[in-house]
Amino acid sequence: MVLPIRFVLMRPRNAENLGAAARAMKNCGLSHWTWVRPEAEDLAPARRLAVHAEELLDGVRREDTLEAAVADCVWVVGTSSRKVEGKRRLAPRAVGEELVARAAQGPVAIVFGDERSGLTNAEVERCHDLSAVPTDPSQPSINLAQAVLLYAYEVRMASLAAAPPPPAPLPVAASDAELARVEETLETLLKSGGFLVDPHAGRTGLRDLFAPLRRSRLTHHEARLWLAALHSLRKRLMAG
Repeated sequence: MVLPIRFVLMRPRNAENLGAAARAMKNCGLSHWTWVRPEAEDLAPARRLAVHAEELLDGVRREDTLEAAVADCVWVVGTSSRKVEGKRRLAPRAVGEELVARAAQGPVAIVFGDERSGLTNAEVERCHDLSAVPTDPSQPSINLAQAVLLYAYEVRMASLAAAPPPPAPLPVAASDAELARVEETLETLLKSGGFLVDPHAGRTGLRDLFAPLRRSRLTHHEARLWLAALHSLRKRLMAG
């Protein structure tokens, strides 16, 4: 299921960043994104870097304002290192987890500012909460495409953690013919051992003995093991 998680890029300037961001999103199973007043006009460089994610460039939604881009969203988190009273500052991992959790209520969005100056004060105020990558102080800024990849990865990991694990493949079941061979071999062995003497009572006893094996739904492998074990016992009895 594709979750309604939207990546919103404000005034993206660099076409290469757009191409790399498209590839990163597709790597992580995401496809919903919006560009607000993009300044990159020639998308040829973007297509060179998108690598099998060109459809994301063609299908991107474009808006003129952040308000229009997130109007239907139930939660909006902005990427900014600023501290604003009343707004939580979340680590990228917490953002990924909360985006996945809140997506069950409706569309959610994460907003990235432009490469030069980031989000404006008004855009920060529009967001419910804020998040920043805990980079080293010696190099605090991070490339837009790298930021998209980092948050997309956290969304991916949170989605995988929230999804139930796929069921284990079922083993190949024993066929009715294989079960019949096991039952016949067991009957032969029990008769040679003197357990089944009375034909009528013996048949009833054999049925009762074999019933648990039939109910257990033996696999093909288990049926072969039973046959091998019974044949081995039969050979020992005959040799003795």
